Amino acid sequence: MPFDKGLTAVLGPSGCGKSNVVDAIKWVLGEKSAKNLRGEEMLDVIFSGCASRSASGMAEVKLTFDNTDGVLPLPYNEVCVGRRLYRSKESEYFINNNKCRMNDVRDLFLDTGVGSSAYSVIEQGRVEALLHAKPPDRRAAFDEAAGLAPAKVTRKEILSRL
Repeated sequence: MPFDKGLTAVLGPSGCGKSNVVDAIKWVLGEKSAKNLRGEEMLDVIFSGCASRSASGMAEVKLTFDNTDGVLPLPYNEVCVGRRLYRSKESEYFINNNKCRMNDVRDLFLDTGVGSSAYSVIEQGRVEALLHAKPPDRRAAFDEAAGLAPAKVTRKEILSRL
């Protein structure tokens, strides 16, 4: 599913899978809450089967980014980020088909506006929630858009170690 530069929106009639696309993007970028993915538990992202197809043993999402402009701090023209979840509850993250940690994926996208809760992915209801948010919550969104997210993450990690 190619996305052109600039503003991209996923549009379509009810039930066509728009929210599934958004959930898949958030999930591969490290979303940890099943409730934020419209599920009860994380295993709900794995296809459970239907009358015409049997259940899957795992869920997998891969996103490929054009990095010819060098925005991502890797020496590749294309960067592929992936995540798998097996029914055994084992989860794996990948960057260019090399296993990595979720933190590696998160750190890769710090200060880019891309991430599981970043302003670059605005799902249904989030605009209204932002408009009605309390000032500290609204400020967090603006801080991220202004590029302050890396410093805040580093500060939080250092304080937790202390």
